Amino acid sequence: MAAAGTAAGHGAPEPMPSYAQLVTRGWGSALAAARGCADCGWGLARRGLAEHAHLAPPELLLLALCALGWTALRSAATARLFRPLAKRCRLLPRDAAKVPESAWKFLVYLGCWSYSAYLLLGTDYPFFHDPPSVFYDWMPGMAVPRDIAANYLLQGSFYGHSIYATLYMDTWRKDSVVMLAHHVVTLALIICSYAFRYHNVGVLVFFLHDLTDVQLEFTKLNTYFKAAGGTYQRLHALLGDLGCLCFCVSWFWFRLYWFPLKVLYATLHTSLISVPDIPFYFFFNTLLLLLTAMNLYWFLYIVALAAKVLTGQMRELSDLREYDTAEAHSPKPSKAEKPLRNGLVKDKRL
Repeated sequence: MAAAGTAAGHGAPEPMPSYAQLVTRGWGSALAAARGCADCGWGLARRGLAEHAHLAPPELLLLALCALGWTALRSAATARLFRPLAKRCRLLPRDAAKVPESAWKFLVYLGCWSYSAYLLLGTDYPFFHDPPSVFYDWMPGMAVPRDIAANYLLQGSFYGHSIYATLYMDTWRKDSVVMLAHHVVTLALIICSYAFRYHNVGVLVFFLHDLTDVQLEFTKLNTYFKAAGGTYQRLHALLGDLGCLCFCVSWFWFRLYWFPLKVLYATLHTSLISVPDIPFYFFFNTLLLLLTAMNLYWFLYIVALAAKVLTGQMRELSDLREYDTAEAHSPKPSKAEKPLRNGLVKDKRL
């Protein structure tokens, strides 16, 4: 493995820090870096781009072509697979209309997360168990291992497609503006981290974020299929509830516990130990902190919706992004839905 053994000679993995250590050491390192940057400014930024950024035009072209490929593949899968499946299962019209988006995202996120999990847990890369190792032996313009480069192409092109999809293909939701900002920030991180050869960090970020997306779409799909065939499907209802529970727990564990204590600690603090003059330190950490803020925003949103369920203001918590306060109280069911009234607990936006 190209990057295997990069931690050799650096001793045993450093224990994962606490939140307090992240704040004190990260803040201290950032302040020290700011004080030590005598010539910070556009001049230094231009020199840094010229000396450290390595991204060839053919690579950007390939990324754009693959993004177009994702869009074409989604359109074909929607027309030939997802819509016919929803029709064959005789879903309620409102659910059938939402199945293609969730089915597409579920399959793509599952594939992306599985590949990232393979890289971190099925190879010799030590980044998950020893996050500071992402910066061991870093050099400007160092070769990117092919398996990691493939992961970057997969993820970067998909997020390029996702920006277009959020605007023109997906259902518009209350948090779609935040989701669009998330996609832009993520794509910027992917492209810039590849150009500056911080690809080891990127693999860890992919792994810690994609699993919750898999669980979210899994939960939504089971919610839509609860009324398949005009009858109450207990299995889908159970899977939807379990998926929702796993989603809530995983969101905190992966995005608000492991992500800051593994990724942010490495980028804010230990990066300066391994590479004292690491380029664009503040730029990348600002984007990662912005990503953390969005993760926290969505987690507070999840907690607020869970509180509504526990207090009886909302009947279920099965689609965490589509709920609208104005629709908390379900209107009178349509004729097509009346036979399911006694068997289904409904949220009219799901």
